[in-house]
Amino acid sequence: MLFGSYLSRHNDVILLEKDPSRVAKINADGVKVREKDNDITFSVKAAQIDDYIPDCAADLVIVFVKSMFERDALDGAKPLIGDSTYLMTLQNGEGHEDVLLDYAPAERVIIGTTQDNSSIIENGYINHGGAGHTYIGLISGDTNAIEHIADSFTRCGFDTHTSDNIKRLIWNKLFLNASASALTALFQTNLGFIVDNPNAWELAQKLIAESVLTANADGQSFDVDEVTAEIKGHLERSKGGYTSIYADIKAGRRSEVDTISGAVVKAAERLCVDVPNMKFVVNAIHAMEDKNSNKEF
Repeated sequence: MLFGSYLSRHNDVILLEKDPSRVAKINADGVKVREKDNDITFSVKAAQIDDYIPDCAADLVIVFVKSMFERDALDGAKPLIGDSTYLMTLQNGEGHEDVLLDYAPAERVIIGTTQDNSSIIENGYINHGGAGHTYIGLISGDTNAIEHIADSFTRCGFDTHTSDNIKRLIWNKLFLNASASALTALFQTNLGFIVDNPNAWELAQKLIAESVLTANADGQSFDVDEVTAEIKGHLERSKGGYTSIYADIKAGRRSEVDTISGAVVKAAERLCVDVPNMKFVVNAIHAMEDKNSNKEF
């Protein structure tokens, strides 16, 4: 809802939802976004994804769902996907582009990373927990073709840039999410705790180091100190932010840990890199999921 709301400032946006009560609320009252100093209400349109019949194909379809629901969402959005439609994912984790490529060719599939995050307060009301840079790039083709999309995002309030190095972009997505974000799920806290608590921050640094080691074994050239400093800066700017993986564990839902921290573990195994802390985090989060689903505990 965060991106759809802000993009509606200068674009015709439809939020496609499964929940009819949320659709009704948004259409009646718009989307209210809690910012640091005030609330902003956006008059954005919503529709149920299974019932929506568009007048024409969309210029851009952005996928913002859990990884396990991607295909269902894209199947529902098929009427919007035309010969010139771009598909974009800014989801956490890695491998989402493999799904999008089943619905559009590589030259129209955009992946990216964003430091803007939000959480749902109630139907039609969200908290904009943190802001920063957004980077987007094509799987294949000339990046200049999507400069107009980056410009539109920036004009609407998201500091957006294009990138030619998709693999580096993917790894950059994972560094924060596989370290600090994963720890918010384990400790059930906001991002600020991870950077303010010495023990939590020490664990985060170990996870960052293992992620960077794996990325560099995959042909990249990241500097661990630079990555750590960048993540620390983001956490300090977003102390009140809550992550989606935190919310999943809190609500007793299955999380996307396998496409986040698990993606680092999978790559490390392929590249023969030792990542014991990352493996512990994946197992610990799965254990919490199992605990939440077993009423005996």
